[in-house]
Amino acid sequence: MSASAVPLSAAVVPDPNRWRALIVIAIAQLMVVLDASIVNIALPTMQADLGFDDVQRQWVVTAYTLAFGGLLLLGGRIADFAGRKRMLIVGLLGFAGASALGGLAVNSAMLFAARGLQGVFAALLAPAALSLISVTFTESKERARAFGVYGAISGAGAAIGLVMGGVLTEFVSWHWTLWVNVPIAIFAVLLAIPFVHESRAHGDTKYDIPGAVTATLGLVSLVYGITQAEANGWTGQTTLGFMGLGLALLTLFIFIEMRSSHPLLPLKIIRNRNRGGAYLASFFVGIGIFSMFLFLTYFFQAVLGYSALKSGMLFLPFSAGVIVSAGIASQLLPRFGPRFVTFGGFILAISGLAWFTKMAADTSYVSGILPPMILISLGMGLIFVPLSATALYAVGDHDAGVASAVLNTSQQIGGSVGIAFLNTIATSATAAYIVANQLQGPTPDALVEGFTDAFGWSAIILVGAAIIWVSLVNMSKKDMAKGDAVNAAHV
Repeated sequence: MSASAVPLSAAVVPDPNRWRALIVIAIAQLMVVLDASIVNIALPTMQADLGFDDVQRQWVVTAYTLAFGGLLLLGGRIADFAGRKRMLIVGLLGFAGASALGGLAVNSAMLFAARGLQGVFAALLAPAALSLISVTFTESKERARAFGVYGAISGAGAAIGLVMGGVLTEFVSWHWTLWVNVPIAIFAVLLAIPFVHESRAHGDTKYDIPGAVTATLGLVSLVYGITQAEANGWTGQTTLGFMGLGLALLTLFIFIEMRSSHPLLPLKIIRNRNRGGAYLASFFVGIGIFSMFLFLTYFFQAVLGYSALKSGMLFLPFSAGVIVSAGIASQLLPRFGPRFVTFGGFILAISGLAWFTKMAADTSYVSGILPPMILISLGMGLIFVPLSATALYAVGDHDAGVASAVLNTSQQIGGSVGIAFLNTIATSATAAYIVANQLQGPTPDALVEGFTDAFGWSAIILVGAAIIWVSLVNMSKKDMAKGDAVNAAHV
């Protein structure tokens, strides 16, 4: 055990640096979440500067997504066994190095490689950060407040990334959408060294190599197949081939885990009714929500004609709404338990998405966009905080990292499915509108027709997520307190 590790006898004593450690965890999570969106607004500038074509453009996003989604389970287990603080620091430094490399890119290959490296280190960062909350905060009310901060970052991070991407691209250069991570990561490392205590699994710490290989290749293949659906369609040979291979490998992975004496993913983690419900709901939340930023960005720029900077700034109220509601959720969670708090969040988010289906080409931001955006943001804070807490319910210290990785994986794959599926819905509806009205191209009305169809499907998907949540999750506030005892006993 390292000098900074928490002794077993002190497991139930609150860590005096736990709130300082939360600052580090929040910074790490913010970097991971916003980096998925910060480059989106800068993409046209990157493309013009480095000279890659529209077909290659997707790799700025896909390289990050593939590495991040594919390596999350392995990254979570490495954090459990090698030490969560250690992997947090390694992840931060690696992420900073990859970001510096990307900012220095002189051609597309260098940029794509750097984005892939960012995804690799994000796969270490994300599960280490979330699992550190579980093992650092051992009391229900304090853990709920910590998850409130985490939930606010998770929900608002994408919007913050769009704002930062617009500001940096407009006033500095696209290079700084990557370089900005370097000083932030170094600052987080300097705080992590004195304030974050080490924690790791004890007992069986052997790596499940066959499980790691099949899970990683399966997730990479599945995510890549999903990303190809946007260009080749859901019935395209590439799409079906890679998705089929991914599902086959993941099925093989489950069989391996059933027979392994030291599984990469102990199946008891996902068999638990509450945790399983949280992972499944998280997957459908990813499908229904994450594409919203894409459609609103296109609406602001392609329909309303706003600049990248102005478009990014228009997402600020969304970030504020998530932060406010995450704080409220952290207060409600210990009093009422996760089930009803999150269901209230689903109602708000579904109402906002349904409102967006009334959007028209001449809809003003103040009267037609801002109110539903606020509703969705308030709903997201109420969803993310209890969902994160439930995903780690009574999981124990040994498996906290891999349980965190399952949550991140479900969100990541859900987001990939959502963007590919809903973008296909939107483009198909736009094309049908053009044909039906004998137009020469995608007019503002035609584009909005696609957006509103996609928002309608998003609302339906969230209704499904809400039904899954209330059907499977039955954890009460008393159960949360019992979970504290389980976590404390394993620290």
